[in-house]
Amino acid sequence: MKLSLNWVKQYTEVNLSRDELVSKIGTQLGEVEDVVNYGERYKGVTIAKVVSCTKHPDADKLSVCLIDDNNTVNGVDRDKDGLIQVVCGAPNVRPGLLVTWVPPGTIIPNTFTNKDYPIVIESKNLRGVISHGMLASSKELSIGDNHSGIVEIDKDAVPGEAFSHVYGLDDLIIDIENKMFTHRPDLFGELGLAREVAGISGKKFNSPDWYRADTATQTVAETNLPLTVKNEIPELVPRFCVQMIKDVRIKPSPLELQTYLSRLDIRPINNVVDLTNYYMLLTAQPLHAYDYDKLKAFGGTGSGPAIIVRKPHEGESLQLLNSKTVKPSGDAIIIANQSQAIGLGGIMGGADTEVDENTKNIILECANFDMYSIRRTAMDLGLFTEATTRFNKGQSPRQNRIILDKVVADLTSATGGSIAGPVYDDFAPLGDLDQLKITPGFVNERLGLNLTIEEMAELLGNVEFTVNLADNQLNVSVPFWRTDIKINEDVVEEIGRLYGFNKLNLDLPVKDIMPPKRNTMFDLKSTIRDLLVRADVNEVLTYSFISRQLIEMARQDPSLAYELSNPSSPQQQFYRLSLLPSLLSKVHPNIKAGFSEFALFEMNRCHVKGIMQVDEPALPDEAERLGFVIAVDDKLAQIDYSGAPYYQVAYYLRYLMAALGIAYELKPYQNSPDNGFMNQMLKIFEPNRTSLVYAGDILLGAIGEPLGTVKHGLKLPKFCAIGEFDLKGILKLVKMPLFSKLSHYPKISLDICLRVPESVSYGALIGNLSAVLKKQPYDMSFDVNPVDIFQKPDDSEHKQITFRLTMHSQARTLTITEGNEIISQIGEAAKTALNAEVV
Repeated sequence: MKLSLNWVKQYTEVNLSRDELVSKIGTQLGEVEDVVNYGERYKGVTIAKVVSCTKHPDADKLSVCLIDDNNTVNGVDRDKDGLIQVVCGAPNVRPGLLVTWVPPGTIIPNTFTNKDYPIVIESKNLRGVISHGMLASSKELSIGDNHSGIVEIDKDAVPGEAFSHVYGLDDLIIDIENKMFTHRPDLFGELGLAREVAGISGKKFNSPDWYRADTATQTVAETNLPLTVKNEIPELVPRFCVQMIKDVRIKPSPLELQTYLSRLDIRPINNVVDLTNYYMLLTAQPLHAYDYDKLKAFGGTGSGPAIIVRKPHEGESLQLLNSKTVKPSGDAIIIANQSQAIGLGGIMGGADTEVDENTKNIILECANFDMYSIRRTAMDLGLFTEATTRFNKGQSPRQNRIILDKVVADLTSATGGSIAGPVYDDFAPLGDLDQLKITPGFVNERLGLNLTIEEMAELLGNVEFTVNLADNQLNVSVPFWRTDIKINEDVVEEIGRLYGFNKLNLDLPVKDIMPPKRNTMFDLKSTIRDLLVRADVNEVLTYSFISRQLIEMARQDPSLAYELSNPSSPQQQFYRLSLLPSLLSKVHPNIKAGFSEFALFEMNRCHVKGIMQVDEPALPDEAERLGFVIAVDDKLAQIDYSGAPYYQVAYYLRYLMAALGIAYELKPYQNSPDNGFMNQMLKIFEPNRTSLVYAGDILLGAIGEPLGTVKHGLKLPKFCAIGEFDLKGILKLVKMPLFSKLSHYPKISLDICLRVPESVSYGALIGNLSAVLKKQPYDMSFDVNPVDIFQKPDDSEHKQITFRLTMHSQARTLTITEGNEIISQIGEAAKTALNAEVV
């Protein structure tokens, strides 16, 4: 946002030096990106009077002029009367005219910013006649694009005066970073900036009389230009004001107004458009003018043409003022007539109703648009206009009528037009202004200051807060243009900023030397991270937001996922319901990049609609999850891997649970659990290749293989296994095992192959085996690993499962006899419980 110091000085006194002002703005308002001495580009440009004007003897379109600069400029040739000869090709040059003269040795203003090739004007022979400098046009003065004639000075001025002084162009432009004002729509106007400069300088600011909440009046006028106005989307357009003006005369704006626009990078067009842009720059409220007769040409009813505020129709297109044709969609706001779109609300008007030199009657619009809709539409279409910059910050709807009435008054004066009908003003009830009650103690406790209640009231009053003091309390009425002050802490921040955060005491905070309470979840994640990294598992962090397509591919329900109202892209539209879809989406890119086998894990949060925190029911609950994926490229899997990938993830689970000291069991996945988090997570698993992980009655998660459709959709290899676990559940059970030294005695390993009915699950068999091992002497340790699962082609009713049992003792060397005895016990227990047979 650019601050014009001369413009600001029209509304408040500024007695600070350049450096002091820039420092105050930087510390109390916003980061200063650049400071430009705007007057430097006009250095040497002088007001002069054309005394005589004759045709060039050798060029029909050139005139030889004698100009008077009151002998101000030195080092230039003059005639005996002190006049200077200048050759000019402008058709409007004539005796008696006050003009802008660029003397020899002066940089032409519109080339000043060209650091490589600024053009310095010199005395030059033009077809046999010497021209000392030039008479400048608007384009050459960097005021506009008009190059058809020279600038005519329209203010009382004396030849020899500096052009920059006459029109206030000896200005300082301070460029403040826009993001600093995201929450302050009022600061996108020079009036708001003037108020803040006064506030941070300790001066009281008073807005112009016309910019007050009680100044807007209903204009009563005979309806000479009938118009039908309809707002179909009040939720996106909370206020829409329209006024008709007839018999306007379109012409260039006064030069001074043009200079105010140009110094803030707005191109002057004509007196109607320029005035709407002037008040946009002044108040941060964009306006737009339509040509009434062009709108009428589209047709209408007995009540005249129509303006309809609506959403875009499917396939609808619109040619804008910049000649670009767009196809708005979604929440875009369309200004239309009965048959077609005529403008893109809050962004840019349409070419079909543009105000031009032939315009006689206009419709002036001053509206308030939903900032989120404007932001989405601008991003979608790649249109970022001055209006967009302001509308997507959320202007106050209380200022529309105030500004409309002021602009209408100035427009009728500037164009000779007259009001042609009453104001159309559609708005929802605005309610009362925000009122806050705050004590000085509340403020001082948070700022670490000792301000008196009177000092606080003065700071707020300087920027036009209404403050009444009663019972040692500030009763604060928030100004209608401040949309960011909602709670008492906002007032504290305002007082601190106006006082100066750089003035706050630099006392170190009091710190308790007692160690903080440990974050057990953080510790658990660190432990799991170390364990898995030690096992060559790679940690990844994926985006918390995913696409609808990925949710549906995982067979999960998008209606249960929280949706972002303004996502950065369609791929990040929903908060994920589980970690596995995100993890699995990274498998194919890694395999494609040349990683043929790997394991990935992620620890992060998930949310599901309808599941709320017990202690804070207003907030959704968060599931702390651990996701796990194993993937092997198909070619490598055929060579180095056998059996189902399920057993690979089961191996990692056993390793992790043993390290965390959690006893668990695997149960078949038969019915989806009532737990909403687990229910959605399990949707991605293939039921027949999945086990639920239980610790007693607590469901910790699941391991298994992904659905075939998920494999196909995400281009996963055949050898792929997954797991997802509830970290909150694990945290309740974790019991880190005590350190035990390695045995001095050798281990022995024995295999046992059990032939069991087809219906017996692996989990049931391993559970039975573990029960036997728990009964063995305490000094013995065991490790059980599956070797293979085999089924004879001619025996569909049975399968054979082989386990390798590794055992050792801390007290002695175990014998093969002892090992065989344990194997026998396992066989007997399996036969009794599961009808198993040792093979």
